[in-house]
Amino acid sequence: MEPADGAVPSARAQRGAPPRTAFLLAQLGADAADRFADRIAALGLTPREAGAIRVLGRRQGLSQRELAELLGTVPSRLVALVDELETKGYVLRERSEGDRRNNVLTLAPGGERMLAQLREVAQAHQRDLLSPLAPDEQQTLAALLAKLAAASDLTPDGHPGFRR
Repeated sequence: MEPADGAVPSARAQRGAPPRTAFLLAQLGADAADRFADRIAALGLTPREAGAIRVLGRRQGLSQRELAELLGTVPSRLVALVDELETKGYVLRERSEGDRRNNVLTLAPGGERMLAQLREVAQAHQRDLLSPLAPDEQQTLAALLAKLAAASDLTPDGHPGFRR
């Protein structure tokens, strides 16, 4: 059927493709990231700092190079981030006993406390974002997003924002 204004429907509309799904994902991702950044700003953290603390909370004793790889950034960019986290009392940087050329990173007691706060913020953030969905819809969405992430070789720790 032709639209009332006489315009011919686009080829996409004629094929029945989902309209702008990728754009909607980008919008939701950007909005979720902005809202999370606002939440953790109240803790005095940036998203990059929060990501590093989260990874170190699960994998104590990483080298700076390993942390950079997990986060999807270059090691030279990670140095300033680790410097900041060390200054704030969240991370301890020590020479590796196995290879004195490398630093080993662990969470300081302040980093452990911050990680606990981050977990609470992340849980509240997820609850708020997913609240319009029923529990079974939340599970389905999680499974579909995991499938898309895997197909794009996205890792659980990396974030495209770390590359910048």
